[in-house]
Amino acid sequence: MKLHPPDRIQLYTDAGYWGHPGWIELLNAHAQAMPDKVAIIDPPNLAALCDVEPRQCTWQELTTVVEHAAAVLHAAGIKAGDVVGVQLPNSVDQVVSYLAIVRLGAILTPFAMQLGQHEIEDMAQTTKMAAFISLARMGERTPLADFTEYSAKIPSHPVIFAGSGTVPNGIESLHNRTEEAAPTRVADPNEAVTICWTSGTESKPKGVPRCTNDWRIMSIASIDAAELTHDDVLLNPFPLVNMAGIAGMLVPWLTTGATMLQHHPFDPPTFFMQIAKYRATYTVAPPALLMMVLAREDITAQMLSTLRVISSGSAPLSPTMTNGWYDRFGIEIINAFGSNEGACIAGDPKSIPDHTTRARLFPRFGSPDHQWLNRASHGMRTKLVNELGDEITDPQTPGELRITGPGVFSGYLPGTAAEPFDKDGYFCTGDIFEYVSDDLGDLKFLRYVDRLKDIVNRGGQNISAAEIEGLLLGHPAISDVAVIAIPDDVMGERACAVVVSPDQAPTVQEVADFLHAQGVAKYKIPESIRQVVELPRNPVGKILKRQLRAEATSEATS
Repeated sequence: MKLHPPDRIQLYTDAGYWGHPGWIELLNAHAQAMPDKVAIIDPPNLAALCDVEPRQCTWQELTTVVEHAAAVLHAAGIKAGDVVGVQLPNSVDQVVSYLAIVRLGAILTPFAMQLGQHEIEDMAQTTKMAAFISLARMGERTPLADFTEYSAKIPSHPVIFAGSGTVPNGIESLHNRTEEAAPTRVADPNEAVTICWTSGTESKPKGVPRCTNDWRIMSIASIDAAELTHDDVLLNPFPLVNMAGIAGMLVPWLTTGATMLQHHPFDPPTFFMQIAKYRATYTVAPPALLMMVLAREDITAQMLSTLRVISSGSAPLSPTMTNGWYDRFGIEIINAFGSNEGACIAGDPKSIPDHTTRARLFPRFGSPDHQWLNRASHGMRTKLVNELGDEITDPQTPGELRITGPGVFSGYLPGTAAEPFDKDGYFCTGDIFEYVSDDLGDLKFLRYVDRLKDIVNRGGQNISAAEIEGLLLGHPAISDVAVIAIPDDVMGERACAVVVSPDQAPTVQEVADFLHAQGVAKYKIPESIRQVVELPRNPVGKILKRQLRAEATSEATS
C-alpha cells in the first residue's frame, strides 16, 4: 500500500527529509555495528501479568529472533501487503512481532490491550486483517480465547500466540520451529508499515496509515528535543499503539540504537525500580504522575539521578511542575504535542529555556519567520484559521491549527473518515491554538486553547463521545445523552454521561454493565452520571457541551 503521490515523494526526498533507512535496515545496522549491546529489556513484572518470563536481547539476538518470527509468519501464510493485528503489552515479544511483520512487507495494526470485541472486530473487518497475534492471558483478560470466539465474521485469520510456555490448543506459536527462512525484501519507505487508530467525533475509529518516511519525521521531534543517542537508556511506559509510543519511543530507539526498557501497564514501584536498576536516562510520563512525584518527599534526587530529561503532554503543563522538577531533581521537562496524523511540536530546553514559558507555550513549528533547531520543524508549514476558514495573522486570536509537511500522513483509511485536508492541502487538526509574540513582536509561539473535536482524553487514551453516546441511546432508561470530559487530577479527564431519563437514571454500574456486554473497552466507560431534564442545544440543534462541562465542573467543586 503506497501512501504518497510521486510529486510529494520527489519533493521531500530531494529536500533530504525522506528516503532514509527503514526499520529493518536500522535493526540490521545496529546488529552489525554493536552486536553485543543490549537492545531491549522486558518489564520485570511480565510473568505476573501474563505468564511470560522476562528476557532481554542484544541487537544481534534481536535480529535473529525477528528473522525467525518472520519465517513463522511467512509459513502461516502472511505475505507483503497483508494486515496483521497485534494486541500485546509492551514487551520484547511485542517489538519482535512488529518488526517481523514489517520485515515481510506486511502492515502492522496495533491494538491497545484494553480493546475488546466492539472495537477489534470492526477494525479487523475494515482492514481485512490476515492474522492476529496476542497472549493467552493479560491480567484477568484472555485476549486469544476472546478473539477466537468473536472472529467468525473475519476472513482467513491465523491466530498466533506470542508468549512463552504452553501454547493454547489450535493456535500457532510465534516461537515455532521452522526450517524455511522468510523471503528477503527491499523495503519501500513510502509503503505503509502501520495502521493506527484514532477516535474523533465520528462514531467509529479512524484508520491512520503511515509509512517509514513520515514516521521518521515524527520521531525526529523526540530525538532532537531530548538529544538522544545510542548511549541513552529509554524507559517506555506508553503503549506502542499510536503516535506517543511509536513516534515517541519505538522509532527513536530504532533510529539511535539506544537501549529500551519496556513497561506496561503503569506500575509506580516497577517504574522507579527500572530507572534505578537500569540507569534510565529518558522517559515519558503524563503530567499527573510528574505532579504526584513532586508531592512525595520520599522520592529523592538520588533515586532519579540518571534521568536527564522527561517528555510530557496530553494535558496542559503546570509551571509549578516544570520548575519543580528542575529545581528539585535537575531534570528538564519537554512539553510535547502531537497526533497520529502528523502534528508534532516539542518545547525543549533549547527552543524555550525558561521553564514557566515552556509549560505554557509551544514553539511555532512551521513559522515562516523563524527556524527552530529541532529538525522535525524543517519542511513543516502551519497556519491558524478562524471559523470562516480565513487565515489568522494576529496574536491572541484563537483558530484551528492546520499543518502540512513531511510528517503529515496521506489521509485516513478509506471508509473510516471524511477528507481531512483543506483546499490548500493542509491537515485540519481540529485543535485550537493562538499565536503569542516574543519580546520583539514576532509571532514565535503557540498557545493551546481547546479541542474542536469532541473527544475525552483519559490519561492519553482518546474516547470518542459520539461512539459512546450512540451505544447509550440503546439503553432502555436513557432517552437522550451527551458524553463530556470533566477535569480529573489523576487522569487529566474522565468521561461523564449526562443523561435524560423518563424516570430514574441508570447508575454508573448499570451503564458499565450495559456497555461491557457490548464489548466496549473499560477505559471508555463513563465514570459518572448526571441526570438532567433536557440537554441544552444551540439554534441549529447541536448540544452545548461547553455549558454541560461548566455545570458538571461547578457541581463537582461546590
